[in-house]
Amino acid sequence: MERFAFRKLEEWKNSQDRKPLVLYGTRQVGKTWLMKEFGKQRYKSVAYISFDSNPVLKSIFSKGFEIPRIIEKLSIAADIKITPETLIIFDEIQECPLALTSLKYFNENAPEYQIIAAGSLLGVINLEGTGFPVGKVEQFTLRPLSFYEFMKAMDKRLLEVVQSLDFKTISSFHSLLVELLKQYFYIGGMPAAVKKYTETKNFEDVRDVQNGIINSYYADFAKHIPSPIIARVRDIWLSVPSQLAKENKRFLYSDMKPGARGRNYDMGLQWLQDAGLITKLTRVSRPNMPLIAYMQQPIFKLYMSDIGLLSAQTAMDAKTYLDNDTKTFTHYKGALAEQFVLQELITTKNAMPVYYWATNKNTAEIEFVTQCNGQIIPIEVKSGTNTKSASLVAYKELYNPNITIKTSLLEYSHKKGDYNIPLYMIESFADIIDRQ
Repeated sequence: MERFAFRKLEEWKNSQDRKPLVLYGTRQVGKTWLMKEFGKQRYKSVAYISFDSNPVLKSIFSKGFEIPRIIEKLSIAADIKITPETLIIFDEIQECPLALTSLKYFNENAPEYQIIAAGSLLGVINLEGTGFPVGKVEQFTLRPLSFYEFMKAMDKRLLEVVQSLDFKTISSFHSLLVELLKQYFYIGGMPAAVKKYTETKNFEDVRDVQNGIINSYYADFAKHIPSPIIARVRDIWLSVPSQLAKENKRFLYSDMKPGARGRNYDMGLQWLQDAGLITKLTRVSRPNMPLIAYMQQPIFKLYMSDIGLLSAQTAMDAKTYLDNDTKTFTHYKGALAEQFVLQELITTKNAMPVYYWATNKNTAEIEFVTQCNGQIIPIEVKSGTNTKSASLVAYKELYNPNITIKTSLLEYSHKKGDYNIPLYMIESFADIIDRQ
């Protein structure tokens, strides 16, 4: 399958002031495959170094940071002569903190060497502040496959049609695109789940893969999280699906566990955010520029990193998703549609800050507001074809925005700054606005 992050790596390779690159991402999001595939396609040679349970490799860095000696030893370990034209891959770097520290010396003393380091977010964040080469590396986060990446793996021609923004042609494929979107709601964007589906076309096999990924996260909890907060991390993690099922999806600790208080769970919440397993969406009091200045920190929603994993956590079967009456988009009170849109917004090539807006008494709410091309754009999410929205009407009366977006199962339409964009095209919303 093709990852759009490949373009980011190409930009890094061609940069004149290139630094070593640290590739972040949750476990099993495809970091190793991406690095190896990039090396295979863009370099004459690749030196792949994995620090997972390899004390010999770790000892290379325990004797100091003299680059010629390190290169000599790595060449022996990788069984390849390393030159400046070689891509050096440090995988599972959280297992060797000194290797991470060495990137500072590569950047300062031997910038001609090209290095990509990767590790699970949950492990790497433990190393920050303890030899982490602040300012000496570039950083990039790899996320699950977006819907467009999923579409390319399923049917490349459909993606070409959608990205053409030829709405007359897209209209003729609308039903097919909705069906593919339903599949994505179930399968999600974890590479192993997508790969399994392309191989077997069996949804039960996909669910087995997803459950395996979730179990690996639990193992990471035990390995990386301080014992006193493991239970609290699990409480928050397990509570996300049920909190998204509420009419008012604001995350409340008291809904998670009677008597729970935020001050007791702050550290656990931060761990899940740092690990990339959840996304925290904060409310803004007013949709003004810059949005960050209007954040209301104590008021937020929580979403998972991948819609497929959210689906697995709810244990809903494939039939729920694939019924022709579009039940998947009305069941679960729109939670899946919101999870999907947020995931697309933070994964898109034009990723931008995202928040949500609501009145103090929650009489009106806009699922997402974001900054795009110098404007604040509200995005109202509808899970079906009924797009009436009292909240958007209230928002327009209060703030008179130049542009509004509704995203739903309806086909595309546009009238005087008000856009109706199909859910399956929300990844292109900035391009659609620019074209108009």
